[in-house]
Amino acid sequence: MMARRLTWLAIGVVVTVVVIRKGRSVVDAYLPAGTTDAIDGAQRVSRAVATLKTDFLAAMAEREQELRHDLVGDMDVDALRAERPERVASLRRSWSARHGDDWAGGPTEDPDDDDGYTFF
Repeated sequence: MMARRLTWLAIGVVVTVVVIRKGRSVVDAYLPAGTTDAIDGAQRVSRAVATLKTDFLAAMAEREQELRHDLVGDMDVDALRAERPERVASLRRSWSARHGDDWAGGPTEDPDDDDGYTFF
């Protein structure tokens, strides 16, 4: 069974090599001179752009980590996010204790507004 697989693998490799070589000879025969050079140049530019993108994304991720470390230090960001609802509730409680529970009873009109428009 293993011999059959190796045989088919070898046949596949040979067919691939033959197709590539014949394909190149057909391309060279039917395409105008310099076309393959242009295609090679386009492939080089494409590879350069892909490399640039990869390098840029890696540098951006590294800079993001540096900024995050400068902002929160060695603290776990996920832990901070998990604690956020508790901190917000605590801030709201302290705000309510200082300024009253309900802001809806306060004035809604701007005392400096003299353009004549009112909203009810």
